[in-house]
Amino acid sequence: MTATSDSLSNHFLISMPHLHDPHFSHTVTYICDHSEYGAMGLVVNQPLKINLSELCSHLGLPCTSVEDQQRSIYSGGPVKPERGYVLHRCDTPSEWPTSHCLTDDIYLSTSLDAIEAAAEGRFAHNYLIILGCAGWGPGQLEQEMSDNAWLSCPANSDILFSIPAEDRLQAAAALLGVNLNLLTAHTGHA
Repeated sequence: MTATSDSLSNHFLISMPHLHDPHFSHTVTYICDHSEYGAMGLVVNQPLKINLSELCSHLGLPCTSVEDQQRSIYSGGPVKPERGYVLHRCDTPSEWPTSHCLTDDIYLSTSLDAIEAAAEGRFAHNYLIILGCAGWGPGQLEQEMSDNAWLSCPANSDILFSIPAEDRLQAAAALLGVNLNLLTAHTGHA
């Protein structure tokens, strides 16, 4: 994945209060790739009304990890909502040759074997299964940043994998020292 000094790869996008797009209102999005060709990210705090057991049943896979059967599946954005992504930690990268290494401890997989591994409990709860993604064309994300639609900060894997979904937005904002409850949806001009 290509990253430049201005790249938002491995950053969180934190939606501003005035962002009313139904796909991105009150969201935190993990940016997987950002280059001159555009950006791709995954919303990480919008659980769907489907759990791992139901997803596995739909895919014809057994879900043998009793602890993970009720684990939420997330809506990653409006692009290709039928496509699955697994964000995960990886202690042994060679075990996942189809996974893309995004950082030293965050990997992205789009293969069915990663969902199967989650269903077997092999990720030790350090994963998110996400359907769909968010995509931006060349310059589009930069324009949205310029329009103050988003705050951004370097991503933190503990927020992805250890913080409950409902707390991820404020936890990401706290990395910047921001309390989203104190921001207004209105802007003024001097």
